[in-house]
Amino acid sequence: MTTSTHTLTLDQGTVDVSVSLDGQQGRPFLLLHGGGGPQTVTPFAGFLAQQRPARVFTPVHPGFGGTARPEWLSDVTTLAQVYAELLDTLDLRDVAVVGNSIGGWIAAELAALGGDRISSVTLVNAVGIHVPGHPVADTFSLTPVELSRLSFHDPAKFRFDPSTLTDVQRAVMATNRAALQVYSGPHAMTDPTLADRLAKITCPTLVAWGASDQVVDADYGRAYAQAVPDAEFRLMEGTGHMPQTETPEQLLPVLWDFADSHTTDRPQH
Repeated sequence: MTTSTHTLTLDQGTVDVSVSLDGQQGRPFLLLHGGGGPQTVTPFAGFLAQQRPARVFTPVHPGFGGTARPEWLSDVTTLAQVYAELLDTLDLRDVAVVGNSIGGWIAAELAALGGDRISSVTLVNAVGIHVPGHPVADTFSLTPVELSRLSFHDPAKFRFDPSTLTDVQRAVMATNRAALQVYSGPHAMTDPTLADRLAKITCPTLVAWGASDQVVDADYGRAYAQAVPDAEFRLMEGTGHMPQTETPEQLLPVLWDFADSHTTDRPQH
């Protein structure tokens, strides 16, 4: 894995984005992490690049992982514009965008912006839309142990012991939480206007869902898929809110097969 920092210029100002790259050749993936921070997807990025011919670009959302977030970057819609600029800066084409949780919301907003660099989008247990009767769990009011119970099919395998954290890790967790609260907006992980933008998405979209997720349930996922024209919905049994952490070997072929079947840059035979 190599890490680089890119200074991106938008109408609102400049922002530095740290990006990790796993894999040296193959199709490009943009992997967008959730509220737990980049470590929730970093192992999976390495796994994907190891198992398939893929170059996996994993940015850190500004404000997470101890990075700086400019004042003007305060919502998911603007963050999606940052990543559209990143794809331009890296000059990536035929990109498979994958996002988990709030990273899925960012991926959806990025897809809604259009552009010809993205060939497919996979939303893994994404948040963002408002679904009556299926609220997103209020994760900010939960302890890490309570959140783990809602997030995993088998929470016992992912026991969290806060006493093992270093002061530095505690500080990073606190800044991650603060950044997440900014990006999640006034409606706590949902945007009532998002569905209108999802209706404009034209690239192939897969909504993949861990069936045991109690942060956002499977019916919420089905509603997400229905909001995107021609989107596919795929339910994965025995896994929860973060399949890339809990069952990476189950998620990998789901992501890869969808991305591979919707490539715009197939080699000629």
